[in-house]
Amino acid sequence: MVRFKINRLPRVHIVDRYLAAAAPLGIANDGKGLDYFIPSGQEVALLDLAHVFSAEKEIRERLLEGRFLAFVIGAAHATKRLPIHKIISICRQSQLPILLLGGLEDQQTGDAIVAAAGAHVLNGCGKFSLHQSASLVRQARRVITHDTGLMHIAAAFRKEILSVWGNTIPEFGMAPYYPEGIWANTCVQTPGLPCRPCSKIGFQKCPKGHFRCMEGMDETQIAALAHAGLI
Repeated sequence: MVRFKINRLPRVHIVDRYLAAAAPLGIANDGKGLDYFIPSGQEVALLDLAHVFSAEKEIRERLLEGRFLAFVIGAAHATKRLPIHKIISICRQSQLPILLLGGLEDQQTGDAIVAAAGAHVLNGCGKFSLHQSASLVRQARRVITHDTGLMHIAAAFRKEILSVWGNTIPEFGMAPYYPEGIWANTCVQTPGLPCRPCSKIGFQKCPKGHFRCMEGMDETQIAALAHAGLI
């Protein structure tokens, strides 16, 4: 698929492929999806979240009610991440508070997004541990995310996910994995690109130099999908 764009991929999630390999050992899928356990002391209360950011009254009230979006802006490889101007555009269109999540390496990017997008955007990158970030994902109304770890954690909490795919594709079998009978993920991607997927993992820059897989994203569409039914 990567080298010749010939799709010989099985239409089976990688979790089910792993379980099939383990079936001779008597291991079976319980159909309950993923689990993620937050250790004691790592839960983040929404009241504490509002204090961390000294939010304005209206934003504070919405945070306390859990009326916010989580936006996971990080990913291990640059070609899995939306360009910053696209993230800013999505955030500017939001009618709900947006909590940016990522690691310390995303903190500076988060600061730039907040400065450009407005006070309703809160930069949580580098402020919370992985478990604390998971707690905040669990409490968000909806999660916008790249193809990265917090996407799978969000699926473990049965969250509604808007997953954004750049150089990778969900057909690799690594889309969010839900329990049987649940599908709450919407994949957003730029269709029809002859160069996509260019890698199973990702690169630090687009091999072609144009980065159309992400530059071709419609921010208005993403913002509309993120807010559908919430406003």
